[in-house]
Amino acid sequence: MNAETARSLYIVSKTRNAGSILVALGMTELLLRLHGRVAFFRPLIADAPGEDPDTRTILSHFALEQPYESAVGLTVSEAETLLSEGKIDRLVETIIERHDALLEAYDFVLCQGVVNESLSQLIDFDLNVEIAKNLAAPVVGVIPARGMDETGLKEALRLWSHTIKKQGVSLIMLFANRCDAVLYETHRHDQNISPGIPEPVVLLPEVTTLDRPNVLQLAEGLGAKVLIGTDEQLHRLIDQPRVAAMHLEHFLTHIRPNDLIITPSDRADIILGATAANYAGNFPAVSAVLLTGETPPAESIIDLLRGLDAMQIPLLYLPKETIEAVQMVRAFPARIDAAAPKKIATALGVFNQNVDAGLIEAKLAAASAGIVTPAMFEHRLFARAAGDRKTIILPETSDDRILRAADILLRRRAVGIALLGKAETIAARAAALGLDLRGAIIVDPNDEQQKLHLAKAYVKLRAHKGVSLEAAYDALGNTTLFATMMVAVGACDGMVSGATHTTRETILPALQTIKTAPGQTLVSSCFFMCFDTRVLVYADCAVNPDPDAAQLAEIAIASAETAKRFGIEPRVAMLSYSTGNSGVGSDVEKVREATKLVRERRPDLAVDGPIQYDAAIDPDIGAQKLPGSSVAGQATVFIFPDLNTGNNTYKAVQRSSGAVAVGPVLQGLNRPVNDLSRGCSVADIVNTVAITAIQAQESLS
Repeated sequence: MNAETARSLYIVSKTRNAGSILVALGMTELLLRLHGRVAFFRPLIADAPGEDPDTRTILSHFALEQPYESAVGLTVSEAETLLSEGKIDRLVETIIERHDALLEAYDFVLCQGVVNESLSQLIDFDLNVEIAKNLAAPVVGVIPARGMDETGLKEALRLWSHTIKKQGVSLIMLFANRCDAVLYETHRHDQNISPGIPEPVVLLPEVTTLDRPNVLQLAEGLGAKVLIGTDEQLHRLIDQPRVAAMHLEHFLTHIRPNDLIITPSDRADIILGATAANYAGNFPAVSAVLLTGETPPAESIIDLLRGLDAMQIPLLYLPKETIEAVQMVRAFPARIDAAAPKKIATALGVFNQNVDAGLIEAKLAAASAGIVTPAMFEHRLFARAAGDRKTIILPETSDDRILRAADILLRRRAVGIALLGKAETIAARAAALGLDLRGAIIVDPNDEQQKLHLAKAYVKLRAHKGVSLEAAYDALGNTTLFATMMVAVGACDGMVSGATHTTRETILPALQTIKTAPGQTLVSSCFFMCFDTRVLVYADCAVNPDPDAAQLAEIAIASAETAKRFGIEPRVAMLSYSTGNSGVGSDVEKVREATKLVRERRPDLAVDGPIQYDAAIDPDIGAQKLPGSSVAGQATVFIFPDLNTGNNTYKAVQRSSGAVAVGPVLQGLNRPVNDLSRGCSVADIVNTVAITAIQAQESLS
């Protein structure tokens, strides 16, 4: 198999508990960093009502623009019928047709096989490997290592390698999943654990949280009715069921964190007690309450709970007897699927922590189409951030969006997170929201020793203003300044704020303490505008109202460097209402002068201006209006002449085209501080923190 021509990869596992979905998630994320368009394909799926859960999980989580029907081939029963009729050629031909149709439309196809346990015992060969061979797809094997010692694992790996390669398939890697702690810690860095196998072996640890369902999965799986519960609340993981058949005072002493409380629907005392325990903060926070019995709970109780917005926990109703409900819950299988985003984040974190992405890239060596999609951009952010983890402080912990973003970032293991606030307050709110923030550094702004240390540093930084120690100490009551000083003294590597503060409130403390980088005279901003097949940089759309020519040139150079830092080849368009020499006036002359300054200061940059937006982005118009330009029609960095133009343009483009706008990203500071929009989403915060971490890698190198 010529690695340079490989455009497919086939994941093979033999048993249901191997964890091939974890590997499929990790591989999909990796492939999205390498290719513009990635498709997912399951040649065979188990016979079951509804859509195949693994396929739906991949398509949904990564927002792959691919119809479900194109992602699946045949059901197991359809395949077995063809095999029983001696029509294996027809079976393989059908799968190849569907696979090749994806190759026509996509740059890479990731295939996941069906587990052998779903196949008839009459099939005496590995059908997955046979399909992979006919698709000319190299194979990644996944084996379950739970309970294996070193000797057992080596033998299993040897047998797998022999079986797969015996059928003429290229095996590029083996994953041993669910390794016991001792085996994993001993051999996690040993890619050649079995000397007789030339292929690298990746060990993945047993992660117990992946074997726990969340509330939504359980409700959907059991057919329970959700009486109360937001989307976020329904994503809480469940540790174990606990029957509440005792008096309330005894019940409260028996609950444990993340319990699923099962109780008859007429036990209003238990329902209210569990709700109050979650809110109190000094009792364990349960995941949900499951009500049982033929009679639904009283509407008066439900109405009461619905009015307690801040105290709500998920409330489910299953019209079964309590004993039967407990049996159903205990028998419920845990899955990693689209209904469990926290488990997906954990799975991706485990994969990325243990897999050498460069090794897989070298093994595949698949040609990239040169397209950058929003998904590629986002996943590249996490890959870059994880390469040299930096700690970013988030001061606005009273905002639930910040806590939810921190939970995701910690699960992704790409960035260290510091949260500003009281430990008990953050822990209580995290428990109420069903978040895991144990990996975060908690910085108490009222810690006297820390505050005094920062105050002394602030006095030195503001000595030219005659700031006293007492005034500095008082000023640190401002949480944004406190967090900024944590960056200024090197306790944290960067800061993200703005969810509840204005741009000025975020930037001013940074200008006073962190200051601009050498050679920079101002702070500017840019947005990453993520379109379907490319990412462009817009600047300045958030900070400088009316920059002069020198400032505009500085913004252009800073934006070009930002683009380059994030994998975008900078071709800078200095925008105006006219192109070339066609226009006159002070506004266009400012842009003309700025373009001249950029060329003088950075002759290595591709820059042109004045140029109109249509000539900068459209090749045909660019060739007509500015023939011979290396920027016209292919610009990647767009510099707007003033804030009014830039801010309105980025918002107009964002809303009319559906582009994802990531930013504003601040440029020009000694250390990274970034601003959020007060209307930001959790995803916006996550991406901005990742960008800040990458900026920190550069500024601290």
